[in-house]
Amino acid sequence: MRHHDTEPATHRDLRDPATHPELREPAADPVSAQAAELRAAAEPRTAAEPRTSAEPLSETELAARLRAAGCVFAEDEARLLRLTARGPAELERMTGRRAAGEPLEHVLGWAGFDGLRIAVDPGVFVPRRRTEFLVRAALEAVPDTAAPVVLDLCCGTGAVGAAVVTRLGGDARLHAADLDPAAVRCARRNLHPLGGRVYEGDLFAALPAARRNLHPLGGRVYEGDLFAALPAALRGTVHLLTANVPYVPTDDIPLLPSEARDHEPRTALDGGPDGLALLRRVAAEAYDWLAPGGTLLTETGSHQSGAAAGVLREAGLTVRVVSDPELPATVVTATRR
Repeated sequence: MRHHDTEPATHRDLRDPATHPELREPAADPVSAQAAELRAAAEPRTAAEPRTSAEPLSETELAARLRAAGCVFAEDEARLLRLTARGPAELERMTGRRAAGEPLEHVLGWAGFDGLRIAVDPGVFVPRRRTEFLVRAALEAVPDTAAPVVLDLCCGTGAVGAAVVTRLGGDARLHAADLDPAAVRCARRNLHPLGGRVYEGDLFAALPAARRNLHPLGGRVYEGDLFAALPAALRGTVHLLTANVPYVPTDDIPLLPSEARDHEPRTALDGGPDGLALLRRVAAEAYDWLAPGGTLLTETGSHQSGAAAGVLREAGLTVRVVSDPELPATVVTATRR
């Protein structure tokens, strides 16, 4: 399970209906100087140079095609498509999928998140850039204990757990769970020591030919409904519980960008009538799963933060609301004292 909306994660955060302006990504966000290192490999031909059937579309041609299809960041997307495709035929297929409205991350097969390259399959929720603030907030809440237990609930691709444990230098015991089988398969590839590796490095430089994988994350990934998916032995031991639950109100789902509405699972978007239905279920059991001093962190809309905080206070937790107006992002932290 997960939540929200869409546009390329390189620039955006896509769950931004007009009714939720605080969720919009700043327009000036980033294919940064990091991309410049790779531009030489994707320089367009001049108009005078003919293209044979074996040659890929130039970056300029790709960008024009994507722009005509409504892609706001057409030039940057064209560059990424050319760098990722393994030949002209695959580039043509990928461009067609993107022009038809499929999320860029689904087309590429990966998303950049907090300096990691996270595998993302079609039909799976794409990690948003604003959720990097949840990672930062989680790191501030890590208790002073050796190898803390980290639980990434509603993990989707496992991006949050991967980022937290990577930032901790791998010194943590990571568990993750999700209801969606497709998301669980992705998370296992991203987190399991034998089922895939997470690439460390910036979004553009973490391409297979550019960097070797640095280390696997020893995460265990479970399939099931919230805490019911977990082994009973975890109860009362969790130091850090990230629960990026769906929080879009049901009536707002039609307002989401089509990339989210049409290509991501409804279970990853729909938070019930007020957007807090899943959070209430998590709150009802969180106290018993947290270790003393352990903290639950969840992302929410700024307009929902007061109600979300109330839900967690009623569960017996000590609550704090933190935000980053630049992203923008809002996180509620709730600690068992």
